[in-house]
Amino acid sequence: MLKTILVALDDSELADRVIQTLQELVLSKDSKVILCHVFAPSESEMELPADRPHPESPTSSYFHIEKQLQSYQTLLPVESHLEFVTGDPAEEIIRLANIYKADLIIIGSRGLTGLKRIVQGSVSSQVVEEANCSVLVVKP
Repeated sequence: MLKTILVALDDSELADRVIQTLQELVLSKDSKVILCHVFAPSESEMELPADRPHPESPTSSYFHIEKQLQSYQTLLPVESHLEFVTGDPAEEIIRLANIYKADLIIIGSRGLTGLKRIVQGSVSSQVVEEANCSVLVVKP
């Protein structure tokens, strides 16, 4: 039985498909879902002037992501929590899964192949290899 499910979401179109896949699972009333988003650390955050608004600032990005995850949260029939962390995506997803003792991680895959996969890396592949629980990879 799946008691705790960690769902790793980004702000891509694939996030909708990940949520749709989650909704197709048969979950017990005791199940708990953690919707998480990992922000990449940015060196430029320190360079932004504090006295002017920035439409693409980390703060506005955070609020956009938070609203998106809250809208997904309303679609779920079970208890859910939101987690926002900053760091290496794969490492943070695995860390959160360990903290919550997740039975399953659901993550999207951008479908990178060849040189792009080598250069950009594959978060989903790293999570599959290193996670201590099952991982469901949702493809585009």
